[in-house]
Amino acid sequence: MTTHEIDIQDVEYLRHGDKPLLARLYKPKGAGPFPIVVDLHGGAWIRGDRLNDAVMNEAMAKAGIVVAALDFRTDEPYPASLADVNYGVRWAKTQAQALGGRADRVGLMGSSSGSHQAMLAAMRPRDARYAAIALPPGSPAVDASVRCVVLCWPVIDPLGRYRYGKKLKESGQPYPEVVDRVLPGHDQYWRTEEAMAEGSPVIALERGERVELPPAIYLQGADDKAHPRADLDRFVTHYRKAGGQVDLTLFEGEAEGYITKKPMTEAGRRTIEQIIEFVRKHLG
Repeated sequence: MTTHEIDIQDVEYLRHGDKPLLARLYKPKGAGPFPIVVDLHGGAWIRGDRLNDAVMNEAMAKAGIVVAALDFRTDEPYPASLADVNYGVRWAKTQAQALGGRADRVGLMGSSSGSHQAMLAAMRPRDARYAAIALPPGSPAVDASVRCVVLCWPVIDPLGRYRYGKKLKESGQPYPEVVDRVLPGHDQYWRTEEAMAEGSPVIALERGERVELPPAIYLQGADDKAHPRADLDRFVTHYRKAGGQVDLTLFEGEAEGYITKKPMTEAGRRTIEQIIEFVRKHLG
């Protein structure tokens, strides 16, 4: 595998009032054109930043993939962050040539709640709420559709995970400590169970919503207590039933966030290798 030297820099891609939103760009040196992946961090929708997935993003850039890791609003309820994400994808397309890539070779990736947002944004690239922020005057006419999606342990059904966490908590101690970390994020970001259902990729498929179905890769630890297996199974079943392609890998013995806690394990290396292989297959 060719290893590239890389440049890493932060740029402002969007501003809300006096608050800039930054993208950390990981750019391989060389002629290109390179695939472009827009990365969305996790953190229960209310925490985290563009640096969260640095382990994966640096490895991808060294393998010849441009990564734009976005900050987005974590202090406002749904769907504010989806509007930032939708804009970020369109912004990346307008910057594709300068980044060393092509506007028709862009994918989305995320981890945990960021992965949920990556899938939801990919399924609804033209949703008027998500596409509400206009590009600067004179920008190319692009939409937020993507060629593929990389799902790293997504909260693929926010309502399912919320009810799962509440049930564990109501059953009393001991329950997984992750429950107390994630439930406040659900309440703060979504506000209502109705919003969680409306913004759930699984439930959108179950209710027959007409959505985009780009090829996806789904990666998760088999012992992950933060991302219920039942929701994963529902998503994979319904995505494939709707005509979408999902490549699924479960890593035995691994729990939530395994790659950030132990990046150099066999599971961590295999995760990165599978992401790179998938991106190359679908983005060139």
